[in-house]
This record gives sequence, C-alpha cells and structure tokens, in this order.
Amino acid sequence: MYKVLIAEDDKISQKLAARFVSDLGHMPFVSPHGKHAYEALKAENDFDILVTDIMMPEMDGRQLVQTLRGDSQFMDMPIVIMSAVVGVSDISNLLALGATYFLPKPIDKAEFDEVIKRCLK
Repeated sequence: MYKVLIAEDDKISQKLAARFVSDLGHMPFVSPHGKHAYEALKAENDFDILVTDIMMPEMDGRQLVQTLRGDSQFMDMPIVIMSAVVGVSDISNLLALGATYFLPKPIDKAEFDEVIKRCLK
C-alpha cells in the first residue's frame, strides 16, 4: 500500500481523488493547498506520490512543484498535476518544471488509475 498526498482546495475534487486512490488500495491524505502539502511532506517524508491541483491559495501547484524539485529529498518523487485551467504550453511548462504527468479535470477514473499505477511502478 502506498501513501498518496493530494493537494487540492476544491472539496469535490478532494473527495473524488481520495476515493480513486482508495479504490486502488492506497492510502490518500488530503492537503487544502500547496503550502500545507509542502509542510506535510517536510514533516513526514514517507509519501510515495503527490497529486496536486494548480490553482490553490497560499502556494499554487507551480510553486509547489518548483519548491519540491529544488529540494534534493523530493527530486525523484512522482508529481501528478490535475487541472482544468491550462493550455498546451502551460502543460509543457509544468512538465519542464518537473511534474511527472498531467491529468485534465474533470478527472477520468481510468486515466487517473493508469497514471497512478505508472508512477508507483
């Protein structure tokens, strides 16, 4: 069983992502924004993957990815971005920043499952 940190401020998306993670047999942990997620990662560095939204208060997904990739402890952690408000160039920039995968919202369960399984191999 893997521990999956979900950084998402939208309650519906939080519940959906957490349910998908649970359905895969893993343990979901939800953070309401990027700063909280970063603090959780620093305090308890045993999460296996981060799933994060882009648009969040306090620290957005871009800042979170940049901060994590600048920290040697989190260089290899898989980071999945899920967002509804980005174009092709934004996706490309997020991947260049260090995101592992991008998932468009609304989240498709089959696609979500496939990406999570790939990241945890």
